[in-house]
Amino acid sequence: MTITTDVSDTTDLTALLLVCSLKRSPAPSSSEKLGREVLAGLAEHGVRGDVVRIVDHDVRFGVSADEGDGDAWPGIREQVLAADILVLATPIWMGQPSSVAKLVCERLDNEIAETDDEGRPVLVGKVAVVAVVGNEDGAHHTSAELFQALNDVGYTIPAQGVTYWTGEAMQSTDYNDLDPSPEATQGTTATVARNAVHAAQLLRTNYPVG
Repeated sequence: MTITTDVSDTTDLTALLLVCSLKRSPAPSSSEKLGREVLAGLAEHGVRGDVVRIVDHDVRFGVSADEGDGDAWPGIREQVLAADILVLATPIWMGQPSSVAKLVCERLDNEIAETDDEGRPVLVGKVAVVAVVGNEDGAHHTSAELFQALNDVGYTIPAQGVTYWTGEAMQSTDYNDLDPSPEATQGTTATVARNAVHAAQLLRTNYPVG
C-alpha cells in the first residue's frame, strides 16, 4: 500500500478538549489553561476545537455508551466520535490522573466494542494527546496511564504526545498563576500540536474509518 505523506490540507480537522479538572466552571483551571494552549497550537495549523469541562456535566459512572437517568455522556460521546483529535487535560492528584480523567477512560471503554464495517473500533484512525499539570512530580506516570487507556480504545498516540508543567514540590504555585507560560512548556505544547496534526492527517488520508 502506498502511504500518502502530503499533509498540507488540515483545514477540515477538528479537535475536542476534555478538561478533567475537579473544579466546576467558572473556577480557574490550570488543566483547562494548558489544554486551551494545545488547542491554540492546533489552531495555528487550521484545526478547529471545542472545550468540555467534564464536571460541568452530569456524567455517570459506568462503561456503557449511556448509563441512563439523565447521563450527560451520550452528548459528549457524540463530540468525541466527531473529533479527529482528542486532547485530554488532567491535573495530578496523589501522583495519579484525576478521578475525572479515569471516569472518562472508563466511559471510553465502551468504544472497544463499537466497531465499523471492517471490525475496527470506531476510534481507530483518530489521534489523542495529553496535557498534565500539577505541583508534584508525576507527569510521566500520569501520561503513561492515559496513553495506555487511550491506545486500548483505538486512538493513535503521536510522537511526543504530551505537554506538561509540574511545580516545585510542597509549594502552592499553580500553572494558572504563570503568565506567560514557561518557554519550555510553550515549546512542548507547540510540538504536541504539530505532531498531532501530522498524525491525524496521515490517518485521515490513508486509513479512513467507515
